[in-house]
Amino acid sequence: MSTQPTAPLTQGAHHIGLTVPNLAQSRSFFIDTLGFSQIGDVPDYPAVFLTDGTTMLTLWQVANTATATPFDRKNVIGLHHFALRVDAAILDRLGQTLAAADGVDLEFAPEPLGDGPARHMMCTIPGGIRMELIAL
Repeated sequence: MSTQPTAPLTQGAHHIGLTVPNLAQSRSFFIDTLGFSQIGDVPDYPAVFLTDGTTMLTLWQVANTATATPFDRKNVIGLHHFALRVDAAILDRLGQTLAAADGVDLEFAPEPLGDGPARHMMCTIPGGIRMELIAL
């Protein structure tokens, strides 16, 4: 007989790891567009480690871009999207910035999330991975 834990055994996300087709472009997007800082790298892998002060991202360069499978949220098991929290005061401005950013495809501009006070937007970042930005 198994016992159910009385409280969650995990404590939130430590980091999100993303494989990207162009490490330099993805690194630049997070640093130059979203204000992340680089906190490390492994040039031989190659990988970079970035943070916004709350969430750490690990970006890995795909081994072979010619044979890599593009992101497909509806047909491949795994990541559907990842979501980052932003301040409500900057969501609309950030939506405009992302709409004009190279390699970014805006899926939808900032809009209400359901019937509550939260607002969100969705885009694909350089390399084709879906990212949601949410203001609570």
